[in-house]
Amino acid sequence: MYKNGKKMCFGVIIGTRAYFNSALAKDVRAQVLKNLEELGYDYVILPENATATGSSSIETREDGLKVAAQFKEHREEIDGIIVCLPNFGFEIGIINAISDANLGVPVLVQAYDDYNDKVDLDHRRDAFCGKISVCNNLYQYGIPFSDTTYHTYDINDPLVKSDFEKFAGICRVVNGLRHCRIGQIGTRPLGFNTCRASEKLLQKYGITVVPADLSELIFAARKIADDDPAFISKKQAVCEYAAVPANYEEKLPLVVKFAVAVERWTEANACDALAIQCWDSLEQNYGCAACVTMSMLGDKLIPCACETDIAGAVSMYALTLASGHSSALMDWNNNFAKDRNKCVCTHCGNFPREFIGNKDLKLAPLGVLGRTLGKVHTFGAVTAKVSGGDFTYFRISTDDSRGCIKAYLGEGTITEDPYGMDGCIVVTEVPNLQKLMKHICRNGFEHHVAACRGKAVEILQDAIENYLGWDLYVHE
Repeated sequence: MYKNGKKMCFGVIIGTRAYFNSALAKDVRAQVLKNLEELGYDYVILPENATATGSSSIETREDGLKVAAQFKEHREEIDGIIVCLPNFGFEIGIINAISDANLGVPVLVQAYDDYNDKVDLDHRRDAFCGKISVCNNLYQYGIPFSDTTYHTYDINDPLVKSDFEKFAGICRVVNGLRHCRIGQIGTRPLGFNTCRASEKLLQKYGITVVPADLSELIFAARKIADDDPAFISKKQAVCEYAAVPANYEEKLPLVVKFAVAVERWTEANACDALAIQCWDSLEQNYGCAACVTMSMLGDKLIPCACETDIAGAVSMYALTLASGHSSALMDWNNNFAKDRNKCVCTHCGNFPREFIGNKDLKLAPLGVLGRTLGKVHTFGAVTAKVSGGDFTYFRISTDDSRGCIKAYLGEGTITEDPYGMDGCIVVTEVPNLQKLMKHICRNGFEHHVAACRGKAVEILQDAIENYLGWDLYVHE
């Protein structure tokens, strides 16, 4: 999911200060690098003998400039910077290293505990205080940064690795959104003003929209021969992905060829996510639904939004970057009887299998459009009941009148409640749901919401508030 299979890479700064025992930096350096290696991350750090301390820790402005020069050489590799404070740390060296390198990537500041029985001059750290000074300098220089769970912690605390993983998610979101390409296949459907989005506001933050007319994909699909190896392979993959009813097997080639055409276009245009005009030109002019195409791409961590919802596709991609898992685009669709904290979230049938949480997927015609256009023209939707578990929901919207991107974010639970409706069905429970619905309506948000399994609020909140600067509401 990360660009071209690239391993995440962090520039590591070990800070120390001449008044303190620089030998304390050696254990921290070794443990930090061990943690990064165990998590599967790469790193860039000065050799141990590059500075006078013998642990590559920086004590002077000149040390900081050595770090900056090294980071510049690895600019294309480094996704974030980790500042480790074994003791107080020399703030001037650290801030010069970061500011002179000018990588524009997220920064994590961590510091280590003192021990009550080791506060003599040979063993004390004072990193608790030094971290405040380093953060103060970052603030003065206008460099945004992330903090750790605790202000300081023990060198062997498991939270160190946990915070590294969280920081990796923040870096994926920030760097991924700043350089992402959203494929727009088809125009916005006439009946969906709610799916309007501003390309210019998105581009301000590095999000590029790559458009294609739906006819281009339809023509490309029709040119695919039955003996094309990609068609044969994809047909087998679709049949393994979801059950195909016997009475619709003759429609399967149409569905598969569209899937192959979309995947080829996506790869050729280096798109990270898609927004597809799935309603209702494709059904009328080609003769099938796009849902299983979108579902299978989403399962490969290339999110696909319905109804050419570009902002929805960005929301899905942000969740995928944060969580490392597939995301879905849902409607906040139905109340659940009298339970005011529950909502039935649906879509016609394009949820990825990983998000669905089970393998009981079947292909079928679209429900609503099937009644008006005919079932034979709308085959290709995924039907499934989503399994229970925690989920994170997220939505961005481009607010042209205010000239900003706004968003809301929160967590809830997918329940096991049955619900007799077609398509992909998610019964959700969100604390204070009525308050959230009022916020959505008052602030002009769309009826679509992106969702992923698990808990990703902390990662997204840090990425958006500290680095992207979007107007964010976090629901509680």
